[in-house]
Amino acid sequence: MKLYNLDASGNCYKVRLFAALANIDLELTTVDIPNGAHKKPPLIDLNPLGQVPVLQDGKLALRDSQAILVYLAGSYGGLAWWPAHPQGQAEIVQWLSFAANEVQHSLCAARLVQKFGYPLDQAAALDKSPAVLSVLDSHLAEHDWLALGRPTIADCAVYPYVVLAPEGGVDLQPYPHIARWFERLEALPGYLPKP
Repeated sequence: MKLYNLDASGNCYKVRLFAALANIDLELTTVDIPNGAHKKPPLIDLNPLGQVPVLQDGKLALRDSQAILVYLAGSYGGLAWWPAHPQGQAEIVQWLSFAANEVQHSLCAARLVQKFGYPLDQAAALDKSPAVLSVLDSHLAEHDWLALGRPTIADCAVYPYVVLAPEGGVDLQPYPHIARWFERLEALPGYLPKP
């Protein structure tokens, strides 16, 4: 399997992190985004949105880190990472949505502005961040993991942009339960350090 990748991307890191934890081999192909490689073949043919990550597994090409996590977990990760029952799947998907929405429009957006100069509203992103982190910290005050009482792709989806939040000017000090979750996740066998 080939992953079209950019090391600095939190979305790509989600996929690399899960693959490392689940012992799934990926061939990494670095995409030269500064020179527009994401808007040219072969990547634009695989993902018309011109974004990374893209996973290519034989004839299958998948875009979107959350979709890739579901595919890898369901196909190669075993039931520990993606359960067979709808209730467990739904418990995980609610956190995948949290990563794609709340985290994306707060912590991730602030980092994109500060680290990469994206033309987004950093003030608005920073204003949203405490509420997002409070939801996460409150959940982690009662649970060691985001879903099912064990590590799942939910943790892999949410962790990257939270741990990278200081690169966007977000202070994580007020969230002790998040800090302990970091420690638990970072102690897992196969953990891949943040970029």
